[in-house]
Amino acid sequence: MPAYFQRPENALKRANEFLEVGKKQPALDVLYDVIKSKKHRTWQKIHEPIMLKYLELCVDLRKSHLAKEGLYQYKNICQQVNIKSLEDVVRAYLKLAEEKTETAKEESQQMVLDIEDLDNIQTPESVLLSAVSGEDTQDRTDRLLLTPWVKFLWESYRQCLDLLRNNSKVERLYHDIAQQAFKFCLQYTRKAEFRKLCDNLRMHLGQIQRHHNQSTAINLNNPESQSMHLETRLVQLDSAISMELWQEAFKAVEDIHGLFALSKKPPKPQLMANYYNKVSTVFWKSGNALFHACTLHRLYHLSREMRKNLTPEEMQRMSTRVLLATLSIPITPERTDIARLLDMDGIIVEKQRRLATLLGLQSPPTRQSLINDMVRFNLLQYVVPEVKELYNWLEVDFHPLKLCGRVTKVLNWVRDQVEKESDLQHYVPHLQNNTILRLLQQVAQIYQSIEFSRLASLVPFVDAFQLERSIVDAARHCDLQSLRGLLHWARLLRFEPGHYCSWCPPPCWSGFTLNLILSNSGVFALSYVLKQEAKEREKERIMQEHEQIKKKTVRERLEQIKKTELGAKAFKDIDIEDLEELDPDFIMAKQVEQLEKEKKELQERLKNQEKKIDYFERAKRLEEIPLIKKAYEEQRIKDMELWELQEEERISNMKMEREKALEHKQRMSRMMEDKENFLSKIKAARSFIYEEKLKQFQERLVEERKKRLEERKKQRKEDRRNAFYRQKEEEAQRIHEEQLKKEREERERLEQEQREEEEREYQERLRKLEEQERKQRARQQEIEERERRKEEERKAPEEKPTKRKDEREAPPRPHDRDRDGGEKSTWRSDKDKENLRRTKNETDDDGWTTVRR
Repeated sequence: MPAYFQRPENALKRANEFLEVGKKQPALDVLYDVIKSKKHRTWQKIHEPIMLKYLELCVDLRKSHLAKEGLYQYKNICQQVNIKSLEDVVRAYLKLAEEKTETAKEESQQMVLDIEDLDNIQTPESVLLSAVSGEDTQDRTDRLLLTPWVKFLWESYRQCLDLLRNNSKVERLYHDIAQQAFKFCLQYTRKAEFRKLCDNLRMHLGQIQRHHNQSTAINLNNPESQSMHLETRLVQLDSAISMELWQEAFKAVEDIHGLFALSKKPPKPQLMANYYNKVSTVFWKSGNALFHACTLHRLYHLSREMRKNLTPEEMQRMSTRVLLATLSIPITPERTDIARLLDMDGIIVEKQRRLATLLGLQSPPTRQSLINDMVRFNLLQYVVPEVKELYNWLEVDFHPLKLCGRVTKVLNWVRDQVEKESDLQHYVPHLQNNTILRLLQQVAQIYQSIEFSRLASLVPFVDAFQLERSIVDAARHCDLQSLRGLLHWARLLRFEPGHYCSWCPPPCWSGFTLNLILSNSGVFALSYVLKQEAKEREKERIMQEHEQIKKKTVRERLEQIKKTELGAKAFKDIDIEDLEELDPDFIMAKQVEQLEKEKKELQERLKNQEKKIDYFERAKRLEEIPLIKKAYEEQRIKDMELWELQEEERISNMKMEREKALEHKQRMSRMMEDKENFLSKIKAARSFIYEEKLKQFQERLVEERKKRLEERKKQRKEDRRNAFYRQKEEEAQRIHEEQLKKEREERERLEQEQREEEEREYQERLRKLEEQERKQRARQQEIEERERRKEEERKAPEEKPTKRKDEREAPPRPHDRDRDGGEKSTWRSDKDKENLRRTKNETDDDGWTTVRR
């Protein structure tokens, strides 16, 4: 390891020296070695300026991978000691990258580039282009001034987010960088990077939930952490809406709802109001008018309950918007042909439940339920007078002749508010469609037939073509009664009652299939065909739609192909209309054929060029060989002549130098005597001074020797005295310990003898008690035996008269007596045991044993 690595200050000084001479890469290498050195893993104050200088060089040289590695090393150094230093370093690094990017942006002539993905600059078109041309993609990219810095800034944001994820000590910095990254994507319109950033944040959140047991892990149950995450997700939602990335906006809404679910406390009302406002925009842009209106309902109720400073003007504006949004919901949900064919009702219901969950609803809302809520909470009283009656005209009253005229006034008023209330302009087309549908439903109930011109006069805000389209859409979606068509030149619409559909609400009628007959003037007639022909026409229509979708797909693909250089060459002589009739496989084969053809041409061109270069080089070698030999001989002669000339010049110079040296020697020989005299005087003077100093040194040496010998003598005496006292203390301690040991042994011996004596006394008393008990049992047995004999003698005279003379009473058998005596002795033995149990010894505190009977 170099010497300047022993101290970090030396490395920083060395790096500054390299920078003074314009060598940035060596300076970066020096600082990199210090940061990675294992000897400097303990944080010091000098580490921060070293890291700042290191990151500054990384930014200047656009070495993002080195910056990333350095930041990870610095995090390991300082995260346990000074985490604030890591925050300062990261903020300074991002500030440098942003300043460089802004400078490049000001100098660049073109704003952001045509590159869709900064992480994947090479597209398939560029790969094909590089196959037929000698220019490299990176060469074309390097010519741009702004692209490298934009890519470097994006990599810096991503690296810092990966560095700081799941670390509670730098959680605030993590969210600040995430919000800066969102601003970067907005400023440079980087949609691909925005999607990747959202995915990375979502992945980091998942890692926080999985690795919550780490020492520095973020606790999502902490209200402060939840607040920061919600703040970042709201910025993400704003950015997605601004960039019109509605899919990412919807994912952000799901992320916010997931954070709401993690929180044990309800979110703040201001946060929920902001959330509802943005979610309503996402729903409207996705074409979901039902949930858009439901979100506005939630926002309206939240504002009424939580906002204490809600002014009447704000209340009126919110109520008006809620009313228009609710009435703009399609009366009957639209079902596309593909949805009907694939039977996607279950998928649609599941999707609605999922959207309802995002709004905190138990079940999906409906148009009628929202209207009922609007009436129940008396929202109409706050609506502006110009719009207040729109609800009655569309939902309550039945007046088909005046319906559209009344609604037209409201729509005109809404259009006039374009400067004040620009959000209300979006509801005009939906209100027009619902008005036309209501008109058709009411007309179908009171008329059997009506002229088309008469119907068009009732709808002044649309032209005849739009009205025809609305009628066809209404009939196709089963929004009105079945139509019975007349001849197209009669320009009549006839309504005929039929049967109700099993899957559509009234007033929808079925039993016939609608057939369109278009005239040259654009007017249509509707006819019915009793069901087989209708099925065939429906099948044909579906096939035509599929064919149109196929043609549209082919056309879009061909347009993309023709924009590329390869496609332009392959189809330069074929019209786009002719290409639509071709098979996509043929088009692909044609493209591949053109690619192979160009590759072969390129290979032939390279092969010919290779041969040409080989022939040229061979001819050049043949021509230059004699010339090289000739030049070599000429150069050898010239070198020989030059060497001889230089050798003569060297010899003459040496002779001249020797002559000058002899002259100097003769001139200086006259000064030899004076030199010797001068040297002798100097030596004599120096010798006297040396002898004086030597004498003084000898005297000081003798004195110092005596002094040290005396000190050593005193020290030895002191050591011997200390050793004697220490030995004496050890001996006394040993004697004392031996005395204590003897006393302890004697005490233990006496205690043992006392215990043995007590044991002997106890055994003796126990023996005497047993002997006494044995004698008592013997006496008791004798008494019992005498009593038994007396009893037998008493019974014998009473039994004697009843016996025969020759009968004699047999004496009791020994085994019978033993049997009875055995039973009694058994009883006595149990009693003896009881007495023995009662005579157990009891020992008091003084060691005396007491025997109880």
